Amino acid sequence: MPRDFAVFLGEMIRNPDDVRAIAPSSSAMARVMAAGLEDIDGPIVEIGPGTGVFTRAILERGVAPERLTLFELNARFCDDLRSKFPGVQVLNRSATEIHHVLSPNVGAVLSGVPLLNRPTLQDGILASVFASLRPGGVFTQFTYAFSSPIEPDMQRQHGITARKKGTIWANLPPARVFEYTRQPI
Repeated sequence: MPRDFAVFLGEMIRNPDDVRAIAPSSSAMARVMAAGLEDIDGPIVEIGPGTGVFTRAILERGVAPERLTLFELNARFCDDLRSKFPGVQVLNRSATEIHHVLSPNVGAVLSGVPLLNRPTLQDGILASVFASLRPGGVFTQFTYAFSSPIEPDMQRQHGITARKKGTIWANLPPARVFEYTRQPI
């Protein structure tokens, strides 16, 4: 883990627009983010995996590496992820491209992208995520804010509902995890 922190810190200094967190997510938050994935059918996607804290937790839940696809914009993180997680597909692409790359049968998407810090990308990411999710698929997002990082108007626009999954006090800073699903038509 010290190596992960060194890589994270180096990329935060070199690319402050790409790395907006003040520290890598904790293993406690990763466990909450990945909880239940072992029961999900279909491919699983992680966006913004960074140093792979969530990736490790996903695999520890019993998800086979070949079911997992990572979308990461930072090339250094991509190289590091490929060497740490053999069999996992690592793409140096934007989360707004998920629906162009994968068929619309994704079972779950986990996001390490701070949506509140990137409001211009939020709509594009949500559109791509929900275009790729199968019926009943789940989008999981964390936030440092006290409420959902996806505002009620944006939830209505995308036809999704939010459920708070938990608060993680053992994270710097403390975080909340929300799950989103598409409302039945």
